Amino acid sequence: MSILQDKIVLVTGAGAGIGRATALAMAEVGATVAAADIDLAAAQRTADQAAGNTRRAIAIEADCGDVASIDAMVARTVAELGRLDVIVNNAGVTRYAQIMDLTEADWDRIHRVNAKGVFFCLQRAAREMINQGDGGRIINIASISGRGYPGASNAAYAASKGAVISLTWMAAQQLGRNNINVNAICPGVTRTELGARNAMERAAERGITVAELNAEAEARIPIGRANQPEDIAAMAVFLASPAARNITGQAYNVYGGLVPS
Repeated sequence: MSILQDKIVLVTGAGAGIGRATALAMAEVGATVAAADIDLAAAQRTADQAAGNTRRAIAIEADCGDVASIDAMVARTVAELGRLDVIVNNAGVTRYAQIMDLTEADWDRIHRVNAKGVFFCLQRAAREMINQGDGGRIINIASISGRGYPGASNAAYAASKGAVISLTWMAAQQLGRNNINVNAICPGVTRTELGARNAMERAAERGITVAELNAEAEARIPIGRANQPEDIAAMAVFLASPAARNITGQAYNVYGGLVPS
């Protein structure tokens, strides 16, 4: 299947988890992929695997909390691959913490990447898409934490993801005239490396095993299972595809029915 044949897709945070799964899924449907991550070696591993399914894939070292690094990331994508059709703003950070334990440094670190970073990645990609003159797709990875899910890793993270949902709506309104679709995906409980670290801390705090913690979490999910990164990647592929050409300004839950929409 080649529904994204000839499309150039940039994925941030592509070294692991949802970002890695998304980069590989985009490649599987024909896209040429730029895999960006603060860990260049991890980005290169993703690009190497993606290159087996598509014409070409490149790895880019990028700090998505730094505007100059974001600019360089997009500029290199266009310089090496010719254009930019889709960006998936996936890079994000968090840590497990109760509200009274969060520090100013935690707030700044989380919002630097999750809110500021998503905005400036979106803005820089949109500028390229406008200059190209034929539109594009922007896909932001938010979270059900931004919709009030009480199991969020911390309050600062929830606030940052709420910001992404609001940004998605506003950007869709203002970029629609340029034929740029802007949507968000709100994952529920998802089995990633970052999630595993948070689970270890939660389990230790409660004096139970990670397996017990995960079993409790899955028991609360109506469909009975947590997401795998590929579940989020599948939605990203759909939103990048021709089938979603008239969808914009939406934030889609992928969560197994965990919380109300």
